[in-house]
Amino acid sequence: MNRSSARQPSGALVILLLVNILNFYDRQVLGAVVEPVRREFGLSDTQIGALSTVFTLVYAVAGLPLGWLADTSSRRRLLAAGVALWSALTATAALASSYPLLLVSRLGVAIGEAVCAPAATSWIGDLYGPERRSRALAVFMLGVPVGTALSAAVSGPSAQAFGWRSAFTLAAVPGLLLVPALLMLREPPRTRAKANTSAEGIRTLLRMSTLWWITISGALVNFSLYALSSFLPAFLTRVHSLSVARAGIWVGIGSGVAGVLGGIAAGRVGDLAFRRRPDGRMIAATSTAACAAPVFYFGISQPAGQAGLAAVLIMAGYGLLNTYYGLVYSTIQDVVPPGLRGTAMALYFVVMYLCGASFGPLLTGRLSDALARTAAGTGPLTETARAIGLHQAMLVIPALSLALAFVLWGGARSVEADMRRVSGC
Repeated sequence: MNRSSARQPSGALVILLLVNILNFYDRQVLGAVVEPVRREFGLSDTQIGALSTVFTLVYAVAGLPLGWLADTSSRRRLLAAGVALWSALTATAALASSYPLLLVSRLGVAIGEAVCAPAATSWIGDLYGPERRSRALAVFMLGVPVGTALSAAVSGPSAQAFGWRSAFTLAAVPGLLLVPALLMLREPPRTRAKANTSAEGIRTLLRMSTLWWITISGALVNFSLYALSSFLPAFLTRVHSLSVARAGIWVGIGSGVAGVLGGIAAGRVGDLAFRRRPDGRMIAATSTAACAAPVFYFGISQPAGQAGLAAVLIMAGYGLLNTYYGLVYSTIQDVVPPGLRGTAMALYFVVMYLCGASFGPLLTGRLSDALARTAAGTGPLTETARAIGLHQAMLVIPALSLALAFVLWGGARSVEADMRRVSGC
């Protein structure tokens, strides 16, 4: 890769996409190997969920100062440092000899990964104008399904063949290549506005109705998606009797295909909808969330033994929810002044993670444990009871998808007014 190509928007977008793929690959390794980890350390579903919850709490809090740095310092160096840190801490998980040590390693990964979204989305906002922004951000957010898919498809079979620790070691390797690639890029100039991270800038963001609606929607969508990524391989293993390797491959291929199709559709539909009406992206996001709810419900409700149909429907719902990122993240860039984009994303992530993503795995795990105890009655907590508990607990996902559609519709109603306010700044 030479410097001249790295200066082009497409070259920079490819590198940022690869960073985001690794971001979600390393984040989702634990979900792919959750069953062997649970058995080795004797963990409950609540403890498994807590690993993701503590991760997202630290991720959210770290995002605030890192969002400020994204608006005031070199995004290139910030991203390179973040990739180096989270890759190193991912590798240390392979050395964990107890649950607390595994937890500590995940906290370090959370701090490193908190760099990615504020710095990268701010960078893309300066690379592309409003008429092309949905497609660019949709390409970047393909890192979610692609990273998740690769993590499941590689980590599951790796854990089956060589033990779960090998999956964490393998996940750390790509960072060695991405750090120098990032350092070769040139950032786009911040010519459209100076960074404004003062108290008045924060107040400007807090007065935006659309940003509040979007932040609430982020809590809902990420509660669902984090619960799904944390427990779907276990769901297929317990309820439908797939092996760890087979569940990983199914989730990997399914989430990859569905997520990429959803991301591509979001980019194309989002830019087209925006040209027709200012709130078009949010209206499109409302429609896909509403469609995801019944698809998830019928997929999760399939009886034991219907693994194929369950996986197809759940992955279809996952693809529909993945349109959220390209549609909604580009709306944030539309309604927020350029000098506040990194800070706006950091605020969004703090509320979204503290109120949604951090509790998705934990509450789903706790609900699963409670329902499993109910299923077991006065007898011992068997694997059959655990399967029943998780099967029932996963139904929280379609319920929240329906709530997401209502919140996105509320946000669509204020987009045009907030865009006029920004254009007057």
